[in-house]
Amino acid sequence: MRSAECGMDRALVERDAQHRGSNLPVQFRIPHSALRILLVCATAACGSSDGPRVTVTVASGATLDAAVDSLAANRVIDHPGLFRVYAKLRGLGGSLKSGVYLLRQDEAWSDVVGALERGRGVEQRFTVREGLRLGEIADIAQRGLRIPRDSFLDAAQDSALLAELGVPDEAASAEGYLFPTTYLLPQRIGAHELVRVMIHQFLEQWSPDWQARLDSLHFTRHQLVTLASIIESEVRYDPDRPFISAVYQNRLKRGMRLEADPTVSYAYGRRLKRVWEKNLAVRSVYNTYLHAGLPPGPISQPGRASLAAALYPADVPFLYFVAQADGKHIFSATYAEHLAAIRRVKEMRRAARAPRRPGR
Repeated sequence: MRSAECGMDRALVERDAQHRGSNLPVQFRIPHSALRILLVCATAACGSSDGPRVTVTVASGATLDAAVDSLAANRVIDHPGLFRVYAKLRGLGGSLKSGVYLLRQDEAWSDVVGALERGRGVEQRFTVREGLRLGEIADIAQRGLRIPRDSFLDAAQDSALLAELGVPDEAASAEGYLFPTTYLLPQRIGAHELVRVMIHQFLEQWSPDWQARLDSLHFTRHQLVTLASIIESEVRYDPDRPFISAVYQNRLKRGMRLEADPTVSYAYGRRLKRVWEKNLAVRSVYNTYLHAGLPPGPISQPGRASLAAALYPADVPFLYFVAQADGKHIFSATYAEHLAAIRRVKEMRRAARAPRRPGR
């Protein structure tokens, strides 16, 4: 139906253009400038609607101008001034509905106006915290959004979708590229649309100057995201991020194995409460105790802070760290210092477990 209406709109404009060049009598003539505007509006109203989806929020009580600004900022429309005229002609000014909308960039104007008139965007919150794994996101999507777990995992492994969104070819799934934050989503969002929105958010968070930094580090984006995901999985105390990044990058430069416990846990396919000596022998390409270098891909979703830490490690010579009970780490430059730090942590743990005498 929409394509037929659009075809009619364009045909009327084009027929008027033909009349202008003929000797047939017409009741009125449209100035060239106005005719160009009509052609732009007719084309945009039809639209292709094949761009990536983005979320657009129209606040309660927002004016048409505010809504148009939000649409333009998210690149849903390219000509805000003309769209404003088009929307007013369609009567949108008095029937604008607030809400959160999932719209395509360069979406057909007629579809945009229709959505804002009907109030199609009924929001729901969806929160993904830093460090969650793909399977864990699938679980909360099933609970919170009623998206079947298998459907979400299939969408996150859809190679055509990943390629369309610019995820590196070496990525086997969207693991690492589903940006952790709180989303405001329309009701009944599908698995592919959710993956699309989350990856788009990751790309939005990627700062333009980060690409140049990648080149100086001799990392690909996929390697950087992989490293950031390990940092995210290690850190409990935020100021430690650039130091943990430094440890891993110093190890990579020296050809040392990373020996990162979170990669061992990931190799098991489930969260391990604690990584024991017996776990370190698990046969997996993700086990960085057995294999040198980075694992083949991310092991969780890194937040912006971990991405930045991976890009800008602290300028320190540390090669080792051990976690204390409070989540903070002790960093060491030599193995002897590291062993002493381990003894110190064990002593602190024993002291914490020791019963206190009455009155003390």
